[in-house]
Amino acid sequence: MKPTPQPTDRLAASECFVCGPDNPSGLKLSFELQDEYCVAAFTPDKYHCGYSGITHGGIIFSALDDVMANWLYLRGDRAVTAKCNLRYKAPLPTGTPTHLKSWCLKRKGRLAMMAADIRRCDTDEVIAECDANFMITP
Repeated sequence: MKPTPQPTDRLAASECFVCGPDNPSGLKLSFELQDEYCVAAFTPDKYHCGYSGITHGGIIFSALDDVMANWLYLRGDRAVTAKCNLRYKAPLPTGTPTHLKSWCLKRKGRLAMMAADIRRCDTDEVIAECDANFMITP
């Protein structure tokens, strides 16, 4: 098993739009491992909309992409998205608390096949789900 990333490694992503603490425009999501999952909480605000009052799909995709990447990163692997299949299932009103969850479907060499979903906290309704391939970088 690879070592957990050290604080100096985190500096490489300190300005990440999704998780970077130093990005003033970022979402500032915080990811953690819970058993075989990577999880995070996210509440979109009024500045994350597409249509008025509805969270922009690109924001939802970004959060899902990062929860999958962090499943790998928090286990010691840096990876980049190679391909993603995403399905939006319901609109997400801004101001609605959600939870993100990702898991690994399969690892083969430098390829990791991942899956994730985002759900409303109040109803557990699936907002979007995806599966993606990530390429582990040296």
